Amino acid sequence: MSRHPLLFLLCLYLPGLSLGADKTVYGLNEYAELADIDLQVAAKLDTGAKTASLSARDIKRFKRNGESWVRFYLAIDDAHEHPIERPLARVSKIKRRAGDIDPDDEKKYTSRPVISLDVCMGAALRNIEVNLTDRSAFQYPLLIGADALRHFNALVDPSLKYAAGKPACVTDAQTAE
Repeated sequence: MSRHPLLFLLCLYLPGLSLGADKTVYGLNEYAELADIDLQVAAKLDTGAKTASLSARDIKRFKRNGESWVRFYLAIDDAHEHPIERPLARVSKIKRRAGDIDPDDEKKYTSRPVISLDVCMGAALRNIEVNLTDRSAFQYPLLIGADALRHFNALVDPSLKYAAGKPACVTDAQTAE
């Protein structure tokens, strides 16, 4: 019984092609619009990170009408002098890297507040969770991890940058105009 090698190869690769057909290809870096904050930033897409992180400073938790909230300032540049307040979605525990662990401190995790945020990449607007931490030492103020990438139905091609172009999401406010 002879087998056709081409037919065999097609059977191997076609299932993979069909899975990728409804996904959007993004580059290693993309422009992201933080719709809730009316700000566009450069983001790093990182499949090795579980969660998304936004650069913030002076992060304070507080109660409003019995609910947990968080107040913070963007740690992006000097232009963002006004505090931002959002409901606290949860508190995440982020594993600390070996270089960040103080030998006198036994904690291997750091706690970070998490908020929900509407983020637009390309033409896709998604509500994702982002943890707040000071990323001012990093080149990209927004890191989009694997959980958020799933919401975007994303495939990440690390050889590309800004593949989705400038954010072009239509919000309810824009359609009402």
